[in-house]
Amino acid sequence: MKNNQGYPNHLAWHETLELHELVAFQTGQLVSFKKKLGSLKDPALRNLYAEAIRSIEHNLHDLLKFYPMAPLEARSSMEELELTGAESAQLLGFTKTAVRNYAIAITETATPQLKETFQKHLLSAIGLHTNVFSFMYERGFYPAYDLKQLLAGDVKNAKMALEL
Repeated sequence: MKNNQGYPNHLAWHETLELHELVAFQTGQLVSFKKKLGSLKDPALRNLYAEAIRSIEHNLHDLLKFYPMAPLEARSSMEELELTGAESAQLLGFTKTAVRNYAIAITETATPQLKETFQKHLLSAIGLHTNVFSFMYERGFYPAYDLKQLLAGDVKNAKMALEL
């Protein structure tokens, strides 16, 4: 079925996966920021954290509205998965960001010694990402091959983070 503009009434698979990545990353950061907020002494820094928390909460509320538009095959059991480990998800998000940042930095580097160092760090970050992913996958925290479970986990984790 198509909408008025001729597009299907559901998200494409690739945009569904981008949506997942954004929700999963921001959920992990929201949990971390909320846990840290109470221990901050500097009022200005505390205000910045509070602003970041409000911004992420707003983002998650907006993004979760699109989950019902996931491809039909992925929506049928959105409530099946139990809450996953936020700490391992945050670590996975960190490793993905590190890989991307080092890859970008390499393309901006002219000094051979620095480029070599960045390349060494990139390979290390890729190895750590592999280890974190394997840990999460083996324990059922990241059902990478089951989009229904992956999206259900996103929704449950985001709601939990919003309620903290």
